[in-house]
Formats: sequence, C-alpha cells, structure tokens
Amino acid sequence: MAKLNDIQLLRINYLRGPNIWTYRPVLEVWLDLGELEDYPSHTIPGFTARLTQWLPALIEHHCGVGERGGFLQRLEEGTWCGHVLEHIVIELLNLAGMPTGFGQTRSTSQRGVYRMVFRARDEQVARVALAQGHALIMAAINNEPFDVKAAVARVRTEVDDQYLGPSTACIVTAATDRGIPHIRLNDGNLVQLGYGASQRRIWTAETEYTSAIAEGIASDKDLTKSLLKSCGVPIPEGQVVNSPEEAWEAAQDIGLPVVVKPSDGNHGRGVTLDLRKQEDIEAAYHVAYPEGSDVMVERFIPGNEHRLLVVNGKLVAAARGEVVSITGNGRSTVRELIDSQLNSDPRRGYEEEYPLEIIDIATNPKVQLELKRQDLAADAVPAAGRQVVIERNGNVAVDCTDDVHPEVAYIAALAAKVVGLDIAGIDMVAMDISKPLQAQGGAIVEVNAGPGLLMHLKPAEGAPRPVGQAIVEHLFPSEDGDVQPGRIPVVGVAGSRGTSTIARLVGWLLHLGGHHTGLACTEGMFLDRRCMETTDCAHWEAAHRLLMNKMVQAAVIESNARTILRDGLAYDRCQVGVVTDMDGVETLAEFDVHEQEQMTKVMRTQVDVVLSEGAAVLNAAIPQVADLAPLSDGAVVLYAQDATLPLVVEHRANGNGRAVVVKNGRVVLATGNAEHVLGPLSELTFGRNAVVPDTDALLAAIGAAWALDIAPDLIGAGIKTFEPDLPARAGQPG
Repeated sequence: MAKLNDIQLLRINYLRGPNIWTYRPVLEVWLDLGELEDYPSHTIPGFTARLTQWLPALIEHHCGVGERGGFLQRLEEGTWCGHVLEHIVIELLNLAGMPTGFGQTRSTSQRGVYRMVFRARDEQVARVALAQGHALIMAAINNEPFDVKAAVARVRTEVDDQYLGPSTACIVTAATDRGIPHIRLNDGNLVQLGYGASQRRIWTAETEYTSAIAEGIASDKDLTKSLLKSCGVPIPEGQVVNSPEEAWEAAQDIGLPVVVKPSDGNHGRGVTLDLRKQEDIEAAYHVAYPEGSDVMVERFIPGNEHRLLVVNGKLVAAARGEVVSITGNGRSTVRELIDSQLNSDPRRGYEEEYPLEIIDIATNPKVQLELKRQDLAADAVPAAGRQVVIERNGNVAVDCTDDVHPEVAYIAALAAKVVGLDIAGIDMVAMDISKPLQAQGGAIVEVNAGPGLLMHLKPAEGAPRPVGQAIVEHLFPSEDGDVQPGRIPVVGVAGSRGTSTIARLVGWLLHLGGHHTGLACTEGMFLDRRCMETTDCAHWEAAHRLLMNKMVQAAVIESNARTILRDGLAYDRCQVGVVTDMDGVETLAEFDVHEQEQMTKVMRTQVDVVLSEGAAVLNAAIPQVADLAPLSDGAVVLYAQDATLPLVVEHRANGNGRAVVVKNGRVVLATGNAEHVLGPLSELTFGRNAVVPDTDALLAAIGAAWALDIAPDLIGAGIKTFEPDLPARAGQPG
C-alpha cells in the first residue's frame, strides 16, 4: 500500500472553561484527514494490530459501545482516523500519569474535516500529547517504526514540568471533590481555591494561614529547639558550630554518638546520623555546610525516624523511616548492588510522584560518607552476606498513623502550635511510636513548614491517608455551614440582546444589596461603580481577573456565543445564568455553526453550569431559549412581556414555577398562582433622567435579581437609581 499523506492539524484551540463539549477544559483540534477520509481503520492493512501492540491498554477504552473492548470493536468494524487519534492521545496521557477519560470527535460541514477534543488539565501537556499521538498514528498507518516509550517519556516530562506537584494536586483534588473551584496563579504550585472574597490560597502544603514568622522560626532549627524546650517538648541537646574542629569539640561536650545537620535545611538533606569518630564528624560537617546557613551538632537519639503531619492542631498522618541497606554477594560492587537491590524497586524514581528516590552515589555526599564510615567505596565488593548501610534516615514512607500513641500525637500538635504553623511536618525519633515519647527517650528533632505530602499519599507500605481532605477542611471548615464553600454569587449573562445593560443593572442591584461587586461586560470592567477598564471585557481573561480579586464578593459576567466557542466560560458554575436570545448564527461560520438549531448547543453552556441552589433566567418569548429550561440543575425563572404565553402559563402551573411578566402595564413577579406587583412599567425607569429601558432587558435583570433573593422593594428602588451613563474610569475626573 502506498504511503498515505499526513493528517493536517488545521487549528488548535484551548477551551479553558465550560464549553459546548464538557464542563472541563479541553483541547479542541480541527483535523483534515485528506485522502484518509477514504480509508477507515479496517481498510488499512495491519493498522489495528500495530496500534494494539504499541498501546495494549486501548482494550480498556469503552468508546460509544459502552464496554471493555468497545474501541477495539470500532477499529475492527471501521472508524475514521480522527476518532482513532483521539483515543491514541488519551492513552498517551494515561500512560504519562495524567488520566484522561473524556474525548469526542465530530465531523464538520466540510468533507474530511473533523473537530476532535480531549480533556486537557494543562494546555502545554495536551499539545505535546497531541504531537506525539499525531506522529504515532501516521507511523501506524504507514507501517513505520515508532518508539512508544520515548513518546510517553516526552509527555511525562511535560507533565512533570508543567503540572502541579503531587502535594498541591492532592489538595486541589480534595477541593474539587467538595465542589470548590480553583485557579492556578503561577507556573508553579501557587493555587487559589474558591472565587473572589471566598478564596483561600495554597502554595504546596503552605496556606495563607501559614505565618511568615512561624515559617522563619521553623527554618531556624536552633531557635525552634529553644522554643520547644521552653514548653516542655523533648528535644535532643545540641549547638551551632562554625568549623569541623568545633563540630568535634561539640560532639565531645554533648556525648557520642551525635548527629550533624544544617540548621535550616529540610527534607533530610545534609543530615548524617550516629556519628562516633572524629573523622566522620568532621566529614559530616562538610556534607551539612552547603545545605544551610549554619551547621548543628546534636545528641543522637536511638530509634526510628518518623514524620508526623499536623494540620490545624490535629495529627492526620504519620510515616516511619527505615534504614536502607544492601547485602553483599561477593561479586557485585556497591554501586551495582544499589541498582539491583534498591533502585530496581518500582517505588523509586526521579519524579515527584515516586515515594522513594533513586540513590545515586555520585551525587549524594551523605551516601558517600556512610560508605566511607564502613571503609567502603562505590566500586568496592562487599563480602557475601555483609549488610552495608546506605542511608540511616531513608525510606520515611511506611504508614504508621494508626499506631501513634495519643500522647505522641499531643506532643506533635503542641510542637506545631509552639512554632505557630497551621500545617507542620514533625520529625520525631522514637523506638516505638505506639508508646509515650518521654518514657522511651524519644524526641522531636525538627519542625518543618510546607511539608511534603507524598509519603502519606503513596506510602511504600500501608494505606494512603486523606491529607488533602484534611487541609481543605482546615481552609473551609464544614461546621461553617456553607452550602457552597469557596463560592461567591456569580451571575452569567449570555446572548446579544441588551446583555450589557442586564449585567450592569444586576451588578448595581447586588452592590445595593451590600456586596462589593465585580462586573465584566462589553462596556468595560467595574468594581462597584468604579470603572477599571473601558474596553470590551466580555471575555474569559477579564472575567478570570474578577474571580481572582479578593475584594469581589459577587461577580456579574457577560458572554456571548463567540466567547463561549472561542474560550469557554471563565467560571465552572454560577448561581444565576441568564440567556436572552439565540441570535448571531450568521457570524459564526468559522466555528462551523451555520444552522439556527446549532445555537442551542452553544447557548446551553450557560444553563449547564447553573448550581442546584441557583436558577436559570430564560426569555420565554423565544421558544428555542425557553426549551433550555430542563437543562438547569437549579430552578428556572422565565421572563416575557406577554403573561399569557403558553410557555409561561404552563411553567407557572407546574410546581409553582416563577416568572417575571408584564400584566396590565405592571411588572409582576409570579410564583405559581401568587403574584407580587413590582410596579408600573412606566415608572421603572433608569436614573435621574428617567431613561426608559428596553423592556426585555429590564425583565431579565429583574428575574436575575429575584433569583439572587434580592428583595422586590430593593429591586424597584435600584432600577430607579441606576444610571445608564458610564461612570468615569478610575483616576479620571467624573
């Protein structure tokens, strides 16, 4: 079979929020199959066999068949290569450690051109996975060699470089499980949980409640010990030294054996244990010196090292360390034994996701010193049966949470409290963690700010602990009673008829209701009555900035069909979603939207994100808009100038449905058969100049305000005090 031409990637677009495909961010790819449009999968010799050999886990893809092996069935029956590429990319992401279950491929109005989408937590990772998947499918089509392991490694490298670290990711996942949205604030691990004034920030395992003073204390080991000692917390005796000679003198004063470590290091770097000889102590000084500003010598506490995680004064997890050693066979070198007996452990790796680290003698001075203490080097061959210690404080990854004695838990919580940390990793040495600490001569040796969580999430032995949930509970306590923790009232206004007026009026009513309100609309960006920008701000970036602002207690965000198709919505859910119309199909040909019926799929996005405690506000005069009502997870408020519309009458009769209508020249708030007159339509004018508003826009804004539980009297008064003229921009004369 002649070589087939490449699939062309015509356009790649990252939809950053809820969109026409799903609630989550996706990468949308426009594909031109070219001549491959005439070659479904079952017509390409050996294609399916090569794919399943390279990616055997494709059997787990259910596809539209809905069962294991479903996608393979589609391959054998014949499916187009755009659909196949979707599954290849998803599988590469799965293999790279970023599980991805969602994908779709749909034909367009142009023959051979498809839109393929797949779940994309990070844009750059998704783009790399797409590039590798593209190369793989063309190799499979044309029977050319392909290095799958290298492709997966390339994607995995991008995941490691771009995505959140495991500690941060577990907190974000726990927040998502509680319905709390998040925004990544930098390329690292600074993340905002929640929106606006209800947000909390984390940076790995530090939170906005983590005191800078406490962090400074924790980084000074000598100061930490003095504070702990003053409060009765058992600690090892020790002192700061300034030279190898002083280290030996201090060791003699304290009493052998001793520990040498940096005064402000962390993660066990530069720490050498159980030192008894002058040359070892002086050598350990040189190991510790590069890792901190000072070097400390401490009394050695016999026992196992433990890491106890304290969150908000409570012990939530504990892990035990073990001595890492190898056993000689009389033939292999120390380096070879480390590789065969230790580094071969699948729990070891270079990436953060592995609970145990790869041991590299050449780059690890602690290991070099440990071997020297045993009169060995990397190329030495230990006798058969000889035990060689590699690390004395390695492998702190054996879960022992259920074994911790209550008194030990109390001492750990006290240590965190004394230092002032809301989240602390307490390093403790004890022979048996299930017994009181002082009776066995145990002690706390360090208190760490921003502790790593991986040892508790992926222990080498034992059960994982829900540390992410504990941290989220600390930031958003359940006892506060928030139905939607981390959220502020968000109002989305979608359409093209009077949407800017609706958004501005709703923002004004929220402001009068006591909320510091942010507004992003076509007329600019506003904070309360203050205009911050005068350019069109009805787009994702402007709305995103509003949700990041800690001053904002409520947000009103305007969007339209084009912004939904181009970027998605800037928020994951909203309290109120307004849809005014289905206009504009003639301007959306670049998105392959040509028919009026297609507008339903676009504009339903606004209704899909309404919270169960919220409401969709829909224009009942346009049946295509009113037909979106069943898609709302929350209530539905219809609005129309004609109170006798069959849709309105039926809605009111069905379970006390709510509607805002004009009846006998008056605006009426109707709930089932009950009616509340807001006022004569002729008197509901804007501002001091009594500007007559567009009636539909007025009713939509009233419906949104009513759905927000703003009192009818305040709604009426707010309409009359709303000034439609734009206020002066901040810093300009009014």
